[in-house]
This record gives sequence, C-alpha cells and structure tokens, in this order.
Amino acid sequence: MSLLWHRGSALSEQETADALALSAVGLVANKMIIGLGAGKTASRGIHALSERVKSEALDVQCVAASQRAEDYARQLGLRVIDFGDLEEVDILIDGADEVDRTMSVMKGSRGAMTRERILCWASNLTVFMVHADKVAETQVGIQCPLPIAIMPYGLSSTRKALRHIGINGVIRSDHNGGQFTTDNNNLVLDVVLRGDEDLAQLASELNDIPGVIDHGLFIDEADIILIEHEGEIERLER
Repeated sequence: MSLLWHRGSALSEQETADALALSAVGLVANKMIIGLGAGKTASRGIHALSERVKSEALDVQCVAASQRAEDYARQLGLRVIDFGDLEEVDILIDGADEVDRTMSVMKGSRGAMTRERILCWASNLTVFMVHADKVAETQVGIQCPLPIAIMPYGLSSTRKALRHIGINGVIRSDHNGGQFTTDNNNLVLDVVLRGDEDLAQLASELNDIPGVIDHGLFIDEADIILIEHEGEIERLER
C-alpha cells in the first residue's frame, strides 16, 4: 500500500475550495464510464465532475448508485445511462462513512450499499473520499454503526440468524418516523459493533444468511482512498 500527499499550498483558490473532490475527478479521462456513489461526499464528486466536463468538454457517461445521485447528476448536465446494459465501469467515485489504515471501508448511511457494492465489483478502479475525522484509529465500526440491508420477507427469522452470530440492531427509521427503505425496497438494520470483531469473518457470516441482502463492510473493494486534511489530500493506494 502506498501513501502520497498533495500539499494545499500548491493548489489554486478554486481547488482549495474542494481539493478532495477535484483530486478524485482528476482521475477521470475522456470517454470513461463513471460510477457515482450516494451520499453527501459523493455529491461533491458529482459537482466537481460536472464542472470538469463543462470546462474540458469531456465526453463521459455516468451510472449512479442511488436515485438521488442520478437526479443530481442529471440536474448538473451529466449524461446518466442505464447500468443494466453495462458489463463494466471504468472508475467509481464515492464517499464513505468510515475508513481505516488497512483500507477497509464502512458504507451505508444512505442505505445504498447494495448498489454501491455492485458498482465496486464492476469498476476497474474504485476511489473513496473522506474527511480525516472519518479515519478510524483501529478499525471501521468504531465511529458509526454497521448497516445491514435485509428483506422485509422473513424479517424475524433473519434477525434470529443475526442474533446467533452475536448481531443485534435497530431497524432504521425515516425522517417521518416510519421504516426507512432502500431504493431496492429493503430495510436497514443498524448495528453497533464492539470494535474487536474480525471484520472479514463477520462479513463472511453475514453473506451466508439468506435474508441479508448486503451490509456496509467493504473489506477489500477500495483501490484508492483520498483523505482530506484541511488543505492537504492524503492518498492511500492498495
């Protein structure tokens, strides 16, 4: 794993305003197909990408991990196409809820982890952007809960299977107090971890439960993680 720093003093005023997003979209080349993640940080990447497409007249196409991200990309003039017709994506630009120094990533605060994982697996290069306060000192799962997407069908039996491997959690609610559902109409169970779990083993155990559609543990999907340090961008590379 390599580590590179980009010094803020070398950046223009515009670049300093969002050096993180600009560092990510700087990896985009003409004619690429770009995966767009969900969430607030990913939206910064979408905005920076739209600006670069306009200023450089780039010919790129995009696929989005959520309906909200797709709508935002279209608003900004990006060309969004149907992911169902594509076998691969050139680059995924996404945010994360938490990362650690082994390059494990926690995702799912927006409930889009299933689509984001599919995009990860289809992408030739995966790039995640975070602020320094989202870097865990030990391992992911310390600062934020682990989200688990589960089918409403068989909910109680799925939760029993989760309890069997020591996983308890709370079904996520939406802003109106009802049950939160993902774009794929699944529920999300938010789980507080102890912090000493074997995350690779836990991910494997979750994958073995039929009612679990996906979860927020992205153990080895990240190729590059860009970390924002108040004017400097740290780059972790696998």
